[in-house]
Amino acid sequence: MMFLAQKIDTMVEGRNNQADSIHGAVHALRDMGGITFVTLRTRHGLVQCVCAGKEALDGATEECAVTAAGTWRLEPRAPGGKELADAKLTVLSRPAAPLPVPLSKKKLELNLDTELALRPVVLRTPREQAVFRIQAAICRAFRDFLQSREFTEIHTPKVVHAGAEGGANIFRLDYFGKKAFLAQSPQFYKQTMVGVFERVYEVAPVFRAEKHATQRHLNEYTSLDFEMGYIQSFTEVMEMEQGFLKHLMALLGREYAADLALLGVELPQVEQIPAVRFDEIKRLAAERYGYQIRDPYDLEPEEEHAIGRYAKEMWGSDFVFVTHYPSKKRPFYAMDDPEDPKFTLSFDLLFRGLEVTTGGQRVHDYAQQVAKMEARGMDPAEFESYLMIHKHGMPPHGGLGIGLERLTMQLCGLDNVRKACLFPRDRTRLEP
Repeated sequence: MMFLAQKIDTMVEGRNNQADSIHGAVHALRDMGGITFVTLRTRHGLVQCVCAGKEALDGATEECAVTAAGTWRLEPRAPGGKELADAKLTVLSRPAAPLPVPLSKKKLELNLDTELALRPVVLRTPREQAVFRIQAAICRAFRDFLQSREFTEIHTPKVVHAGAEGGANIFRLDYFGKKAFLAQSPQFYKQTMVGVFERVYEVAPVFRAEKHATQRHLNEYTSLDFEMGYIQSFTEVMEMEQGFLKHLMALLGREYAADLALLGVELPQVEQIPAVRFDEIKRLAAERYGYQIRDPYDLEPEEEHAIGRYAKEMWGSDFVFVTHYPSKKRPFYAMDDPEDPKFTLSFDLLFRGLEVTTGGQRVHDYAQQVAKMEARGMDPAEFESYLMIHKHGMPPHGGLGIGLERLTMQLCGLDNVRKACLFPRDRTRLEP
């Protein structure tokens, strides 16, 4: 990816005062009496054009799609440090109605419901563009890093006959007269593909029918999943995620500096991520901040925040791995700790006090998996196709799922996960 300043540097270098043309949407106009400064919104960012006389504008207004022909010159006060001088516009299309909000303002100051209702327009603002360029970079880094580690990308069904996570938070649908569900996770399929490719990953939507109305929940979100075979410990999965985060932060710092600066983002350090047991960190945070532990089997949102604060104060880290979650709160495919079966060989990754990843080692032995299902009152016959992989041999394996929107939200300093989703779906929203 080339940023605007780099692109214009390339254009101007050795070609100063030579003719050039660009295209984009009119983001703002400033009439200075005889001269009009026109800001174009291009795929590379904002560009300033200087038009002399009304005829040079071709009647352009905000949100007209135009081409602009002129000559590049240095101008430190312009976006990118250059501007297109003596520009003449050619209007390609005109809006049928004025904008409902002033997109040229640095911050729109809209309430969330209004902002989401106007999403197709609001997404045109530079700040929104920056958020989703960074989100695209997360997916790019995820793919690039895992490909470099010999993972194979897969694509799994989102209409399934059984839920991977169990529970009631699953969307039901009629599939030609058969009972079906929207996938909560690609878990069954990515485990299956470990038996085929050994290392696999997927970037795809998942669905949760949770009746939440919080700042951290969506009913459809994008999950970054990977699964890897022949592991000796679930900590290898954690190490792989840390490697991805290092790759991501290096990429963002190298190629997305302008977007980070626009959002005021300071990249977190990921060279050392502390890891601490679930029961230990619950106790340590409660003792340090003086509150009572109410749920011994899970982390409440307030506890996640406290643990994130603890990790920052004690270890200087925005991230912390919380390991060995209680078996009672983990899915049936999570491997129990042989040293203490009340806990699992699993983890969450918290980022600035919010869970962004869940992962761990999976049960790979057929008899062990069937026994765990039966102990939970599940009927193994309903999972016959899934259990086929165990019955016919699987290596020790594990993996994780990262919530793309949550990771984006925390990285960009947003206050609601809906702002990290192009067109969010929650309990009430099906449009736009």
